[in-house]
Parts: sequence; C-alpha cells; structure tokens
Amino acid sequence: MATKKQIILPIAVLVGGIALAAGFSSMKQPPEEKPEQDTRPLVSADVVHLDAITLDVKSYGVVKAKDHTQLVAQVAGQVVYVSEQFVQGGFVKQGDILARIDPNDYEAALIEAQAGLAQASSALEIERAQAHVAQAEWDRIKDDSNELIPSNLYLRKPQLAEKLARYHAAQASEKRASRNLERTYIKAPYDAIISARDISLGSVVSLGSKFGELSSTSIAEIRLPVADKELQYLTNGGIGATVTINAEFAGKPTTWQASVVRSEGVIDQTSRMSYLVAQVKTPYASKQPLRFGSYINATISGRSLDNAIVVPHHLVKDNKIAVLNDDLTLSFKTLNIVREQNGMIIADAGLNEGQQLITSALEFPTEGMQVKLNDSPAPSGATQLALKEE
Repeated sequence: MATKKQIILPIAVLVGGIALAAGFSSMKQPPEEKPEQDTRPLVSADVVHLDAITLDVKSYGVVKAKDHTQLVAQVAGQVVYVSEQFVQGGFVKQGDILARIDPNDYEAALIEAQAGLAQASSALEIERAQAHVAQAEWDRIKDDSNELIPSNLYLRKPQLAEKLARYHAAQASEKRASRNLERTYIKAPYDAIISARDISLGSVVSLGSKFGELSSTSIAEIRLPVADKELQYLTNGGIGATVTINAEFAGKPTTWQASVVRSEGVIDQTSRMSYLVAQVKTPYASKQPLRFGSYINATISGRSLDNAIVVPHHLVKDNKIAVLNDDLTLSFKTLNIVREQNGMIIADAGLNEGQQLITSALEFPTEGMQVKLNDSPAPSGATQLALKEE
C-alpha cells in the first residue's frame, strides 16, 4: 500500500505548478495594437487649363531682294560721268542717273536722222500734191478718154507708196538715234541698293559691257523651308500666313513682320522640303533695316485651336493620360492629339477645364485605383512619368 508521503508529494507538485502557471499568466500583457496604415499611392496633380493656341511652324532662311538687276551698256563709248551714289552699298532712287557714256556721236546721229526725216517728210508732201494734181487731171479728161479706169502709174500711186515707205524708214532711223542717245544715260530702274560697280570714270565700254549690279529695296524675300508633315498645321498651305522674323541687328535681337505670298509648289530634291516665300516691304526703311544676306529664324503662324491643352510627352501613353477624380480615384482620359513638338503634346479634346492632371510616377496604375493627394507644392518643372512602363 502507498504511503501518505507518496500520495501527498505528487499532489503538492501539481498544485505548485498550477499556482506558478497562474502567476505567470497574471504577469502576461496583451499585445500592443498597431495603427492601421494607409497604403494608397501618393500622387501630385496640376489643374488643367484650356487655352487658345496657334500651331506655329518654325523655319529659317536668308534675306534676298525680290528684284536683282545687272546693268549693262546698250551702246558703246567712253564713260564721262559717274554719280557719287553709284558705289557699292549706295542707295539710289528710281530714275537716278548713275553714269553717262559720251553722247557726242549719238547726238550727231540723231541730228542726221532728224534731217533725213525732214527730207522724207518734204518728199512725201510733194508726192501727195502731185498725186492730187494727177487725180484732178484725170477727172477733167476722163470723158474724152478711151479708158474707163486710169492706171495706178498715171495717178502716181506707186510713187506715193515709195515716198511713204521712205518717210516711215526715216521715222524709224530718227527713233533709233533718239533711243541710242537716251541709252547713253545709265539710270536706276527702281529704288535700289548698289550691290557692285564694275566701271570707273574714263572706262571704255562696248555693247553688253557690265556696269554693275543693284537690288531693289522695295521688297525683300525669304525662302522658308517647311517639312511636308508640318504643312498640315498651316491654313491654306501657309499662303497669306503672318511670319515673325528674328535676327540680330548691331548685335541686338530684332523682330520684323512678313507675309507668305506664295509656295514654290515643288519639293526640293536635296533637302526634301517644301518652300514658302515670305515678303517684307521696304526692308531698309526703318532704323533697324532687314539687310539683304541676313540669316533669319522665322515663325509661321498656323491654325488656331480654341480649347487646347499642352502637356509633357512623358505623361501620355497610348494617347491616354491619368487624371485625379473628386473621390481620389484615378481614371484615364483619351486625348485627341494634334501635334507632338519639343517634348510636349498638344491636344484639342479629351480633358475639361479644372480637371486635375496626375503628374507623379505610378508603378502599375489602373482604372479606379485609390490614391491620395500630395498637398506639398511640387518643385517647378519636376513632373514625372505618370504612366510608368511595366
């Protein structure tokens, strides 16, 4: 039989274990509750503003005169006069005498031609009088004549025709001599700037000798190359468009206004560009003249868009852009893209005034995604990729 000690000892150990477990249990603290975390992506957004914009087209070119003329001698002789304005870079008006060829021989030729014309005129008048006498004589004797019709020779018609022809030839000789005398004057055909002078006082010139070159200051022209795909942004192919010209004058940026007057109508075989021609009236009339030979940059005014938006190219993927809704959800809008230029996209449909455009990078954006708005101001120009490539 078990002794009392054998019975009491296990019971005591069991009771002690239970008491110890109860003591440890009373010392145990419940786990600390952690606050619930917001796992929504943080985004930045900009308000959409729709504006009226113009689809300008950039180009360049060199300023040239619309009219450029070589002055050549139409008669031969020695140069006896040269104008002080007839120097390279000099400005002349239409009709100004630039040089004179010795007129003595041509004045003599004119006097001789005028004398010949006077003789021919006198002979013609005498012959007309003789023809009139012959006609009167025939009228007097025709009733007694056996001939019903007088001969042309009797009425002096061939003689009259000969004198008339000589008179016309004398007229032509007088006109030619007068014109040659006038050609001894070398005159400016229009308001111009002298590009070159090739003769000096005392030079002997022959028919066709070059006197110099001049360029009209009435109108300047610039050929503006435009890529074929850029023509879609111009109204009427650019004809009539306003052009803003930028160049330097005396080291300072200067602006002029021009207008496109025509298209050359072909594609250049070398550059594969179409060319528009712009004109500037009286380029030398202002205090800051648009000088011939200047290299210029040009902005051609294109089609107008009334409600357009310009957004960075990296915010758009597959013509879609992410916007932030009022309930802080993300949605995609499809843009009607009109143009892509200089890292920007121009669209005329797809967004409304006041919508918020998401400008932050999102790893995997989905339609209806919950996001939270970053209220801190974003640094200027620090927009990021909104629709990140997977």
